[in-house]
Order: sequence, then structure tokens, then C-alpha cells
Amino acid sequence: MENLSRRKALSLGVALGLVGVAAPSKAWAWAPTNSVAGTGTGADPEYIWDSATDPLMVSLLENGQVPAVNTAMASWVNNNDALPSGLPAELRAHLATYNKLPSWADPVKLARAADFNRRKDTYLFMLYGLGSGIMSTVIPREARSVYWSVGGADMKDRAAKTFTFGYDLSQLDAFKPTGQFIVTANKTRLVHGAVRHLLPQSPHWQAGADQTIPISVADILVTFHSLGTYVHRKMLDWKIPMSRADEEAFLHSWQVAIYLLGVPAEYIPQTWAAAEAQSAQVLTPILAPTPEGLDLAEVLLGLTAEIDLGVTRGFLNEFVRYALSDQVGDWLKLPRDYAAATLVRTVWPAFILFREGLSPIAPGAFYVFDQFLRGVAMAFLNKGSSTTTTPITIPTGNRPG
Repeated sequence: MENLSRRKALSLGVALGLVGVAAPSKAWAWAPTNSVAGTGTGADPEYIWDSATDPLMVSLLENGQVPAVNTAMASWVNNNDALPSGLPAELRAHLATYNKLPSWADPVKLARAADFNRRKDTYLFMLYGLGSGIMSTVIPREARSVYWSVGGADMKDRAAKTFTFGYDLSQLDAFKPTGQFIVTANKTRLVHGAVRHLLPQSPHWQAGADQTIPISVADILVTFHSLGTYVHRKMLDWKIPMSRADEEAFLHSWQVAIYLLGVPAEYIPQTWAAAEAQSAQVLTPILAPTPEGLDLAEVLLGLTAEIDLGVTRGFLNEFVRYALSDQVGDWLKLPRDYAAATLVRTVWPAFILFREGLSPIAPGAFYVFDQFLRGVAMAFLNKGSSTTTTPITIPTGNRPG
């Protein structure tokens, strides 16, 4: 049975483009020598959370201070904004310590990553929205945590916030003083700390949970691989031109991003090869359907389908299958549309060639794909209360009912 499970995990990993080595055992085996720190204890990140943030959030929640904090932080948006007045002293001290780039952040690489994101935004919209976004619904812990947290009650708003997190990261000035990502990441880190305290109080979450506290460092690494590592591998698989410097810069932006979310440097992969090896251990073997994930997937796909640009739901379902594998499509019970499947699998490669200037001939269905791309962006970005910033607030409870 164990060997069968390993073969299934390997097969799915290959389909997703996430596995370069055989799926390992459940024991943590990734060496910290492969990290940006180059050293570490080798402790299993499954049992590490955020010791700097979590006790602070427990205190703010139990003392009823979170609503006032949310009000104070509403105008705190840009990286160069001063910390808002009215924050509790302990929160101000925390942000003064962590609301900045790590010492090892490379401004040259971050600038190149921003330019790379600009040049490849066509594919990033698709892969973050329909690849990573839908993959999150077959990551059991993430699906359950999202569903039973307060944000799960309004998935359209939640999807917009999740998408704009990646959108902030992709902006030209994301890490510069005029950008927003450093602030966005710090607000998200506070939200994670609150959710770690709140979700264990939900009997609905407890009923399906396989951990006592959600959002461990391992869970954040899973999210990183479902985003950064997955997108990088799919761009390679789709033969989208990237220089080595582009690839390194794209990785560096993600290294800094997950560090800002509280991941210790000893768990942050130093290279894409190290990232894929880690992904093969923490992401690929855990993918599976859940009742919560099925519901979330339908909401997310419905969100895109609402933008009616002549693209059928069958086309949308088949693109998800193309990006994530038929196995994931079957888990999510996506009906087949074989005509749309043929269109996606034959025209999309030609669309990429034309977009990249590698072919002078636009594919016959160019307009369909071009409008599809615009629809994905519109569906996620326009559902938030703002298209210029990610409206992040700290929760004070779980999903009602």
C-alpha cells in the first residue's frame, strides 16, 4: 500500500511538473545546507510556528485590541509609510523589528524579478489564478483552514485578497519604498498568528484537522511550492524563454517573500533544484480532495466564469486540467469537454510562441486566449474593495456556523 501511494504521488508530481526525484518518506529529510542560511538544526518544520508573532496575537485577541488595531492599520499601505499611531506598544515594537527586508536581500535581483514579472505577467496571471489558486483546493490543510476561518464565508473576497497578495509581489516596486509588499507580508503574518489561535477553537476545523495548530512553517512552505515552485516549473515545461538570471531573480523574490511571512532562513531553498526537492517532500504527497476543497474550487471557478468573454465553463475546466493534471480535475469533479481540451492543448503552445515573438503567425484562437487572460485578471482583481492595495484585516473569530 505504501509503495502504491508513493507511485501515485510521483505520478501526480510529474503531471504537475513538481517532482524531480522520487517522493520520499514522511520523515523530514531536507538538509538545511540547501537553504539560504546554509546551516540549521534540521528540525521538522511541521512542529515550528511563529514564536515572534503568535504570543503577541494571542494577547491582542484576548485583550480585545484587534478591532482598534485594524482601524489603525487601514491607512498603513506603502512600504515607506510610517507605522500608524494608535498601535499597542508591543505590536509597534514587533513591526519595528520585522517590517523590513532581510540583510541578505539583493536589490539587484529584486529589481530584475520585478522586470521579469512585468515581462511574463501573461503567464503569471494564468498560473497564479488557475494553477496555484485551484491547486490550493486540493491541499487538504489549506482548504480546511481557509474554509473554516472567517474568510471562508466570503470566498470571492478571500480569493481577491489571495490573488492580490501575489499581485503585490509582482509589482515593479514591490520591495521598494513606494511599493506595498513588505507591508502586505507583515499584515499577512499577523493574520496567520491570529488564525493559529482562533481555528483550534472551531469544532468544524477540529473535526477534520490532523494537527493541533494550523499554519506551521511546513504549511507555509507548501504554499510557497504551490505558487513559486509550481509556476517556475510550468514556465519551463511550457518552454517560456527565461535566462538563468531571470530564474534566479524570480526565486529570490520568493525567498524574501516567505522570509517576511516568518519562515526561518534555514528552511528557505537556496536554488530551484533545492526547492523542487523540498516540494517533492512537503507538497506532492499530500495533495488530495476534501469536501471543503470541492466547495472552494467551485466558488473560485465560478468567480472566473462570471466574467463572460465568450469562454465556456468547459474551456475553463479543461485549462485547469491542462495546468494541473487530469487527476486533479477528476478530484474536483470537473466535467470533460473534449473539444475544449483539444483547443487548449493545441492552441496554447502556439499562443505562447506568438506572445514570445517566436512565431509571426497568431493562432486561430488567439482572441479566445487573449480574452481569457483578461477575464482571469478581472475576475480576481475587481472583486476586492480596492484594485490598488490588498485590504487585509486581522480576524477576531472563525466562520459562522
